[in-house]
Amino acid sequence: MTAAGFKALENEVNQLKNVERHAIIKMISEARAHGDLSENAEYHAAKERQAFMEGRILDLEDMIGRAEVIDVSRLSGSTVKFGATVGLIDEDTGQKRKYQIVGDHESDAKSGKISISSPIARALIGKSKGDTVEVAAPGGARSYEILKVEFV
Repeated sequence: MTAAGFKALENEVNQLKNVERHAIIKMISEARAHGDLSENAEYHAAKERQAFMEGRILDLEDMIGRAEVIDVSRLSGSTVKFGATVGLIDEDTGQKRKYQIVGDHESDAKSGKISISSPIARALIGKSKGDTVEVAAPGGARSYEILKVEFV
């Protein structure tokens, strides 16, 4: 994963441990004050939320522990590889797009970050500026020309 993706995971763990955990503990103690726990929906909802959050913390800490962080700013070259930011033009519509190839856990297509295992990224890996790639998309095959490959 990229250094930015790693930092985002660390920030989420800190948020869950230092803010969310305390808020849930407060919710549980307030629900306990309402009396009979066997029929207390607020208590059960808070305990369920706590279990989900603790599971999420464990998952995130596991990802952090196993992460292989790659500093994209130290990469270079003219071919597309992990961390590259690729400028594309759709050969059918003429629409320009820009994607950065990132790890699975940090992908967000709306912000231009696509997973290394996505169909577009798999088609782009190893290609260079000026190459044309065919991508099998859910809406049908798309053809893109690579306009720029950069590492920022």
